[in-house]
Amino acid sequence: MSESPPQGAHMNEIPRRLADILGPAGDAFDAIEITGLTPDSRAVAPGFVFFAIPGVKADGARFVPQALAQGARAIVAAGPRPDDLGQDIAWRRVANPRLTLARAASAFHPRQPERIVAVTGTAGKSSVADFVRQIRLTLGDAAASLGTLGVVTGEGAQYGALTTPDPVGLHRMLQDLADRGITDLAMEASSHGLDQHRLDGVRLAAAAFTNLGRDHLDYHPTMEAYLAAKMRLFDALLPRGAPAIVNTDGDYAREAIAAIRAAGHAPLTVGTDGDFIRLERHETQGFAQGVSIVHAGRRHDLAIPLIGTFQIGNALVAAALVIATGGDAARVFAALEQLAGVSGRLERVGEVDGGLCVVDYAHKPDALAHALDALRPFARGRLICIFGCGGDRDPGKRPIMGRIAAERADHTIVTDDNPRSEDPAAIRAAILAKAPDAQEIGDRAEAIRAGVSMLGEGDVLVVAGKGHETGQIVGEQVLPFSDQETIRQAIAERLSMAERLSRS
Repeated sequence: MSESPPQGAHMNEIPRRLADILGPAGDAFDAIEITGLTPDSRAVAPGFVFFAIPGVKADGARFVPQALAQGARAIVAAGPRPDDLGQDIAWRRVANPRLTLARAASAFHPRQPERIVAVTGTAGKSSVADFVRQIRLTLGDAAASLGTLGVVTGEGAQYGALTTPDPVGLHRMLQDLADRGITDLAMEASSHGLDQHRLDGVRLAAAAFTNLGRDHLDYHPTMEAYLAAKMRLFDALLPRGAPAIVNTDGDYAREAIAAIRAAGHAPLTVGTDGDFIRLERHETQGFAQGVSIVHAGRRHDLAIPLIGTFQIGNALVAAALVIATGGDAARVFAALEQLAGVSGRLERVGEVDGGLCVVDYAHKPDALAHALDALRPFARGRLICIFGCGGDRDPGKRPIMGRIAAERADHTIVTDDNPRSEDPAAIRAAILAKAPDAQEIGDRAEAIRAGVSMLGEGDVLVVAGKGHETGQIVGEQVLPFSDQETIRQAIAERLSMAERLSRS
């Protein structure tokens, strides 16, 4: 993502002096006026600083001539200044261009929301960030969340963001949020983003760790390296003395606590063994969960309208982040009883005739197993699963997911996901190879209508795979499609038909 001079209210802040964004070098270039920053040579405009980032596929230094041709006034790179570089061009040699880019982006866009909290971990980041946003809104704060679901404010969502945007885009976003009056921001911190210094320069008030599971080992060579990348949030970015929250019930909690202590923080723990917030009681109550928690010696009995035991842990992490950054504990815990699930993450979409409809993003074997296991305690009747697998993606997972659904659900409907360039029938056949008793309905909308029509008292229907997505990729086309909206339409059709029958 590149940076270009914004239009409107903040034009008076552009350009900035090179010394203001990179620090003074004591040379004639310090006073150069800079109009933007980018690591993408194709996005350079006159007056920009180009950051030559060493990459896995290509070294950004190769694109310096292109950046200069497009008007770059300064180059930041790991190598020495070329002898043939024009005397009107600044060259700053730095040990780590990625880190320098992040710090420069922070200086170029200096305004940020007053309180920013970040959460890292393999699972739960989206939920924790969104729960913090919801709690803060309930407390009357102007709040937003940032991550996989994009930027979400009280007015809605702007979809399409990476879990952790690039530094220039991130700091531009932070300044925009601050200028819009957002005081509280909860953001996801991915291991890639932390390792690549995308969050450097963000002024954090608190941080949290949920858990660590086997993931991204194509990027991180070992689980130890993966954990170390996550822990950079605490040892490099979180100010000393700022609250550091850990879910004791999450995998690798003990290792995370040790690393956080080594980084100079005193962890605040939540969960069944939590010292900051302790979970004393947990039980299923219909399609909700009853809990008893203890904080500062006081017990709170709550009914939390979330599906999945793990979501209680996410809710407690979010509560701890808010309390540790100034939120009133009693009001925070009361807000937990109003939480809504994050879009596409075991999201309660609707109920009909005593049955519950849920949408989940699970599109990998472990995620599907996790979702079905999480829903089983809530299914007093049947657990019905609708899912498919994406085309042009790992074909080996298809029979595995078929087997998981066959073993864990009472009834399975195999349908299409995002077939892309593959034959949808072939994808379904691969799934059905290990789920021979499953029902096959290729049309996803028809499959959802069939699932909703089956629901009875105590049944739970989960539509898995696409989560918050609002389109279905067929060939090279993206067709409008929402699991949530299709479920709501199916429920409305069922209720309408029942009403017509009652009148006849």
